[in-house]
Amino acid sequence: MRVAHTPDADDAFMFYAMTNGKIPVSFEIENVVEDIESLNRKAFMSEYEVTALSVHAYAYVADRYRLLSAGASVGDGYGPVVVSKEDVSLKNATVAVPGKLTTACLLLKLAIDAKTVEMRFDRILDAVKKDEVQAGLLIHEAQLSYEDHGLKKVLDLYEWWHSKTRLPLPLGVNAIRRDLNLELQREFLRAMKRSIKYALENPEEALNYAQRYARGMSRERLKKFVLMYVNDYTLEMPEKVLKAIDLLFEMAEERGIVKKPPLDVLRDVD
Repeated sequence: MRVAHTPDADDAFMFYAMTNGKIPVSFEIENVVEDIESLNRKAFMSEYEVTALSVHAYAYVADRYRLLSAGASVGDGYGPVVVSKEDVSLKNATVAVPGKLTTACLLLKLAIDAKTVEMRFDRILDAVKKDEVQAGLLIHEAQLSYEDHGLKKVLDLYEWWHSKTRLPLPLGVNAIRRDLNLELQREFLRAMKRSIKYALENPEEALNYAQRYARGMSRERLKKFVLMYVNDYTLEMPEKVLKAIDLLFEMAEERGIVKKPPLDVLRDVD
């Protein structure tokens, strides 16, 4: 079974136990690591049996994949931000985004329909610093480090979302292919939950593994970032996160951006 996740410390932390023999699994795993927009696009072709996905991208591949109730990245008090060197009017600015299929990009479109240019997520900070673009939409650990680079926040998309909905912000999910045997789907979900639980119970060990994806972050900042996005929502998606996903798609459909998909979430029946 090919299991694809992003080269980010929070994903590495979650998958550590599963991919390093720390928990028993009844299937073979081939671990694949690619940036989130690549995974979003490959899901259109059902490339991997299990894949990390942006919530936004799920709208386009719901006929091929089911959501897993474990492994979601949910912001509660934090999320993607738009930054620049100086105060700018986003209506007139060009904003670098980490992919049109990312949830962050969908949120930006809902909040303010700025002109955007796609760029790999780990190039955006430098592009703003070098004046290649006037503003950048930051995901992953750059949300914590932009001030170190002399940049300022001009739009906080979590704050925008929360002011509209009073709900947590669902950003990323794990999804499993529909054509897999149902029992195998369930076995994978159980293993995913065990892997997350192992990491949360053995955080220093799992952080040692996640450090290789830290992209220069200090240990302290790495831990802060990982535990922002690997939390109780990650272990089991609660009803309010499903409600938030549903509402996000409703808002997008109302704006004519994407048709709201049926939400099919695989939950552990044990």
